[in-house]
Amino acid sequence: MGNIFKDKLFGLVVPLIAIGFGFLAGGVIMLLSGNNPIDGYVALMQGVFGEVYYFGETLQRMTPLIFSGLAVAFAFRTGLLNIGVEGQLIVGWFVSVFVGIVIEAPMIIHLPLAILAGALAGALWGFVPGILKAKFQVHEVIVTIMMNYIAMHVVNHFIRNFMLESGQRTAFINDSASLSSDFLTSITDFSRLHWGFLIAVAACFVMWFILWKTKKGFELRSVGYNKHASSYAGMNVNMNIILSMSVSGAFAGIGGAMVGLGTYNYANILPSFTNLGFDGIAVALLGSSTSIGIFLSAFLFGGLKEGANNMQSQAGVAPELVEIIIALIIFFVASSYLIRWIYSRLQSKKEGK
Repeated sequence: MGNIFKDKLFGLVVPLIAIGFGFLAGGVIMLLSGNNPIDGYVALMQGVFGEVYYFGETLQRMTPLIFSGLAVAFAFRTGLLNIGVEGQLIVGWFVSVFVGIVIEAPMIIHLPLAILAGALAGALWGFVPGILKAKFQVHEVIVTIMMNYIAMHVVNHFIRNFMLESGQRTAFINDSASLSSDFLTSITDFSRLHWGFLIAVAACFVMWFILWKTKKGFELRSVGYNKHASSYAGMNVNMNIILSMSVSGAFAGIGGAMVGLGTYNYANILPSFTNLGFDGIAVALLGSSTSIGIFLSAFLFGGLKEGANNMQSQAGVAPELVEIIIALIIFFVASSYLIRWIYSRLQSKKEGK
């Protein structure tokens, strides 16, 4: 019992240590580049909490990161590596916007339908690597990476040839399919915060409930732990692999819908990846693939990205430094075995004394 408690405590401590090391290394880089790290981090905090507008933008930025983190975590909890969250998010973004433009219906029907369309598009994009993994043992990492490129170029093709309205984007969606909120905008000084944030919070609970409170969730986790034992116990391993990748893709697709229906209200031609899906890998890793951990790490990453603008304007720190800090945090999380070794040595010395 004591060891279990220590393992859980360590699981909470490692991300905090990784964040601390990441910020410490970022401060050293600031010093080497001729910047004051105290001024830089003060500007960063002011860029998140200094004004209600910044805070609203931080919550808006973290909304798709929550969904991409949940998508990565759901697959990981079931023994799979979904590196295709970026592509699943892109197709979810496009399809939800398409439904938001071409269909006219009351909001009570139109908005859920557009979100569902994004979820189904993401699920389909996750279904393909799932069935290839289940039926032909094709590694899901290879397939999902390749499908990221397919998603981006297919979506760009449809926008460029069939839906281009002005510049590099589609028309705006109908108001009945929009997640925009006058109330949330007004209380955050006209930020882009929308109702999708509350949907993201609910999604955290949904993932936890599915995996830990349902029979199917137990099967999915069992297959992830040991396929052969699960098969011996009578579970349909192949079906669970396909279902896991599809559900993971659905989370990512809804994340794309949050961007298309909430943040922008349109889809645009992408010159490169959005990186929201790739950032989801970092969010899930830092959050230990738990719902509450993903929520908190998404807030951290959203705050870092929002505060980077203020660091540049107020302290003269290059915004690229934030990306370096994020990379360092992930590096230290990935090096948790080293932190575990140091922690165990310190504990041994303490007990010896």
